[in-house]
Amino acid sequence: MTSNQRKKLALLMLNMFIAVGSFGIIIPIIPAYLKEIGQGGTAAGLIIAIFAFAQFLVSPIGGKWTDKYGRRPLINIGLLTLAISMFIFYFADSIWLLYLSRAIGGIGCAFLIPAIFAYVADITTMDQRAKGNSFISASMSLGIVIGPGIGGFLADFGLKTPLLVSAVVGLLAFVVSYFTLAESQEEKVEIPQDENSSMVKDIILSVKKPFFIPLIITLIMSFGLMSYETVLGLYVDDKFGATPQEIAFMVTSTGLVGVIMQLFVVDRLVKAIGEVNVLKLFLIVTASGFFLSIIAGSYTMFFAISLLIFLATSILRPVLTTLISKMAGNEQGFAMGMNNAYMSIGNIMGPLLAGALYDIDILYPFIAGLIILIFTIMLTFMWKGIKIQKAALKGGH
Repeated sequence: MTSNQRKKLALLMLNMFIAVGSFGIIIPIIPAYLKEIGQGGTAAGLIIAIFAFAQFLVSPIGGKWTDKYGRRPLINIGLLTLAISMFIFYFADSIWLLYLSRAIGGIGCAFLIPAIFAYVADITTMDQRAKGNSFISASMSLGIVIGPGIGGFLADFGLKTPLLVSAVVGLLAFVVSYFTLAESQEEKVEIPQDENSSMVKDIILSVKKPFFIPLIITLIMSFGLMSYETVLGLYVDDKFGATPQEIAFMVTSTGLVGVIMQLFVVDRLVKAIGEVNVLKLFLIVTASGFFLSIIAGSYTMFFAISLLIFLATSILRPVLTTLISKMAGNEQGFAMGMNNAYMSIGNIMGPLLAGALYDIDILYPFIAGLIILIFTIMLTFMWKGIKIQKAALKGGH
């Protein structure tokens, strides 16, 4: 990559880190903050679900606008919207304002994330695409890992301090991006009038696209990962009597493994064996991890298995994004919007099903995840591999 490419990629990584970290930073204070306004577990669940649902609804619109109006405007609007959502959260004195804040935050991410990935596609060659997407995915993972730690530290200075810091940092990111980030799209894509349609029609339209199967795999991977994360702490507590410190150590360690994989391993793997083979291999690794989770007999063994699962999914995420991007042609914004929408569907459904199954039997979420992954592996191997491989070969594999 050239020096100019690296500078642009670094700014995009910073924007993505701030976007993801702005939510992670509030996680440690949510229980105490909700208690302060007389709310409990239901509100905590809705705060997450509303964010994901808003992101799901608006992602296709954000993706199409990214193609129509350019990457830069959508990145800037997304950053500003996220900052506004955090200011509302900071000043909120009722649960309905918190819900509004989370809905606005989800909309901000729906504008920002497709535009960032489309920007990466604009400034990278096919050979560089996997590396660029891996770096953006690593910044997301880093935000997930570091955000809660920063939030916990800032909470020592006041319960609302993390909210204010997150809002101010988000606003600064918008200002920096507005004055330094140039537009990357050389030619705007005209959207036919009948495609300015509802989210449901966009989902139907995506079924006809060559990247539909990777979108389905993205949904399933998000579904499985969120299911796993939802019951992870509960399971090791109920099954092995793990302490909060052990649970925190597990979550942080698995997150850091993901960052390392995305920064240093994904690009080398893709260059060595191609996106399609990486996809098949690590879907099998993920399924194996779910199977081993069911028979794990100790906290240490379950910890090691969790590392394996998060390692595999951290590789799958940027590889899927790269595969979708390579097959999207000049529809980068639409493809990345749908990628975000399908991921959001998994993020909404995963925790809901996992929580319900866990209440029936603590092993059921892992069994369900394993069954779904086996079907996904079968689907991947039956997929029209010749067409995919041609798309990958255009990228230099």
